[in-house]
Amino acid sequence: MTFRRFKTGLALVGMTDPKTVVTGFLQALEELDIDSALSFVAIDIVYQNVPLPAARGLSAVEKQLRTMARYGSGFEARTHHIAADGPIVLTERTDVLRRGAWEAEFWVCGTFEVRDGRIVLWRDYFDWTTFLAASAKGAGKAAVAGAKSLIGKVKSRQELER
Repeated sequence: MTFRRFKTGLALVGMTDPKTVVTGFLQALEELDIDSALSFVAIDIVYQNVPLPAARGLSAVEKQLRTMARYGSGFEARTHHIAADGPIVLTERTDVLRRGAWEAEFWVCGTFEVRDGRIVLWRDYFDWTTFLAASAKGAGKAAVAGAKSLIGKVKSRQELER
């Protein structure tokens, strides 16, 4: 068996079981290990966050994933259910996007198609209203955390000046 080292562990390389391919891919994304994530996808992959336009081909998907990793500070895919029917894998997840103190949790249903051990289709469905509400909630929490931090610094400075 061949293994690929991720930041938090090892995963099989050359695996062909569709569910294992998808879980390995999501694990690599959680680690923001884009090179490892891309090792799970086919050169002709189609990736779409419905209803946005699809990214077609490895370079287009790579660009989106590297942008996510560059501007985000964390990603988590909490998989609640995963099912496979031949090459098709369905996931029901809560995705968590992070950037500094901001965080947004929202429900996602994903459809993956795996061919020859590589993901050829990745389509995620989510509710925009839920995503926007989660984003606003995350911004509010980040603002409160920032205000508390600032107040704490001011109090500390005042105590030092006494």
